Amino acid sequence: MLRAPGDFAEWRGAARGLLAGGVPPEEVSWRGSEEGASLFGEEAVPASTGAVSLPRELLEMAERVICHRDAEVPSRLYRIIWRAARDRQLLARTTDDDVVWLRGADKAIRRDVHKMHAFVRFRRLGEDAAGRESFAAWFEPSHHILRLTAPFFQRRFTGMDWAIITPDARAIWHDEKLAYGPGGTRDEVPESDVVEDQWRTYYSAIFNPARVKIDAMRAEMPKKYWKNLPEAQDIAPLLAGAEARVERMREAAVSMANPLTDKWRTRVPDELALDDDEKTLDDIARAVDRCTRCPLYCNATQGVAGEGPKSAKIMLVGEQPGDQEDLQGRPFVGPAGQVLNEALAEAGLDRRRLFLTNAVKHFKFEPRGKRRLHQNPTTGEIDICRWWLEKERALVQPELIITLGASALRGVTGKSASIKSMRGTVHELEGGSKLIATIHPSFLLRLPDRERAAKEREMFVADLALARKLAA
Repeated sequence: MLRAPGDFAEWRGAARGLLAGGVPPEEVSWRGSEEGASLFGEEAVPASTGAVSLPRELLEMAERVICHRDAEVPSRLYRIIWRAARDRQLLARTTDDDVVWLRGADKAIRRDVHKMHAFVRFRRLGEDAAGRESFAAWFEPSHHILRLTAPFFQRRFTGMDWAIITPDARAIWHDEKLAYGPGGTRDEVPESDVVEDQWRTYYSAIFNPARVKIDAMRAEMPKKYWKNLPEAQDIAPLLAGAEARVERMREAAVSMANPLTDKWRTRVPDELALDDDEKTLDDIARAVDRCTRCPLYCNATQGVAGEGPKSAKIMLVGEQPGDQEDLQGRPFVGPAGQVLNEALAEAGLDRRRLFLTNAVKHFKFEPRGKRRLHQNPTTGEIDICRWWLEKERALVQPELIITLGASALRGVTGKSASIKSMRGTVHELEGGSKLIATIHPSFLLRLPDRERAAKEREMFVADLALARKLAA
């Protein structure tokens, strides 16, 4: 009788004793504790009297396959190792029924493990007096794989306490110790948290309706997992609106500038783009689009000048336009812009009353197939583009400037400095403006560690809240 389903150590101990005692498979009945005692009682497993030699590959597969939910697995596995102890080439016999079954079961377990690694979603429970956060996740695997997968999460999320709860068992990482307990229910885990809301925003932003392939999506993310994934609730409306979004993309593409046309060969000469005739923000926007001072204009769709009221007390300076900003001609309208909008709202700032711009006015990227991958601007490109940033500052005359990232910090100050060295302090700028340095919102989107991402986001919102207080 096996007391814990999927416990390889328990099954291996029994199987080793049976093999050593020469007990053939047909004389062994395997059952789980939930099935109750055998009608004929139980005999003690013979004590192991010596080592049993088996192929390493077989033992590794057995450790996974024992987690299969099929009740016949312990019995079939014992029959296979009984045969393998007498036939070292058994696994090479690819048409053998037992081998075909073993490899099929192993594939099912490995796939289930992969899906658990991909689709577990932790929700924040809180933190203790020492500031250590705790999280919980609910997951419904197809097989008894919790003991196989828990070490993966232990290595990945060592810095926080967590529990993964399944219907059959639970794994708990607490005080640097991994323990297992009984199964539970979905009600033990919160419905959502702040990090999930941020993830859903990002998921919606990168959802490409023109590339939706339902069958491929379901193959990689079977529908059985959808109910426990935060982004899943958005999939149906995103799919429902996919056709309309594709049509809007087609309509918008008609008026979008094409970097492969002759537009760039008809740019005005450099000297005409460097005059001082720009008296309004609209003048600057038109001049920025004609700027040829550095090579970035050659491949960008258009120049992207600042946006906001001339009377704005606060100016936010980012690095450069991204893919969406380059296409729409407006700053902070892509995924990073959505993160910024949420943080501004949480900090009590109204975007409509702010002036948003970038240190560099053209999108710098590296073509990768049909995609355009962001590249950081060089210090030379930032310094050349200060011409336009200074003009915007002169017209808006903000009381406070918030720099988002190191490139923006150099664009405003003309000097390279780390965010860490400048953050947390209000600096005085020439001309009377104040400066607050913080991270760029795209930094939050790139963090794989949820714990760190949540903390960085709190600090980012705090920086924006400080700016609001100073401007008030």
